[in-house]
Amino acid sequence: MQNFGDYLIPGGIAFIMLGIGLSLHFRDFSRVFLRPKGILVGLAGQFFLLPAIAFFMAWLLPIDPLHKVGLILIAAAPGGTASNLVTHMLKGRVALSVSLTSFNSFGILLSIPLYLNLALFWFLGTESEISIGFMDTFKEILFTVVIPVISGVLLNEYGPHKLISKLQQPLRFILPGVLFVIFAYHIFLEDGGAQSESLGENYFLYLPLALFNVVTMIIGYFLARWSGIRHDGAYTISVELGLQNAALAIFIATQVLERSEISLVAVIYSSFSFFSTWLVAWLLKHRLAEYRKPLKKA
Repeated sequence: MQNFGDYLIPGGIAFIMLGIGLSLHFRDFSRVFLRPKGILVGLAGQFFLLPAIAFFMAWLLPIDPLHKVGLILIAAAPGGTASNLVTHMLKGRVALSVSLTSFNSFGILLSIPLYLNLALFWFLGTESEISIGFMDTFKEILFTVVIPVISGVLLNEYGPHKLISKLQQPLRFILPGVLFVIFAYHIFLEDGGAQSESLGENYFLYLPLALFNVVTMIIGYFLARWSGIRHDGAYTISVELGLQNAALAIFIATQVLERSEISLVAVIYSSFSFFSTWLVAWLLKHRLAEYRKPLKKA
């Protein structure tokens, strides 16, 4: 039997992506694909940089092996809708962010089974058959990201321009509000608020997870700049690396692996990463003025 969250979460995400689409034009996406360096660098960061940092930290940290596996799982998860919203709030390259989220979500069909099985074998001495259905992933991305964004772009291109212009400013406050409602429901109300009880009990995980969040974003930013990506594209990629699809990680941990201890890392990470990612990205955007001049076109 479906509960309220089964409608709230996908419906809220679709609404957020529709609102983001209202700020975009089709030419924004054409630029992304005509100059694909941003996508290639972002995907490289997602599929190689994040897992590499996570494995290194998991090897160093004196934490429970199940939590080590949880760290690898959150690193292997794709960027979430929250990354698109943070990029929108910071006036980054939203079309690049949306494109990266979509590509990442299909890449995990291979990357999550690969990295998670490696983590299970390395840290727990076990293996597990992990698979992610292509059609389920395709439908989720289609109905919560692709269709809402395209609908928003179509409205922006051909809809009532005066009305849409008036909506732009309030949407900058409404969209984060919708995301906070989703977060609050997921952490404090879903399953009787069971996840919220574990947040305070495992305080020792906050510091290493915050370090993981900040380090990956900073390295991702400079990797993008050294690759010739413009300043706005670099902090957009940084945001994508900082915000992961924690809901997917929680689902895999609890429903596929059936180990709630592994899901704890994703629960804690999702409780603060929106705010920390926004803050780090804001600092990258405004404090690295000397890097705003492009090294070369991208």
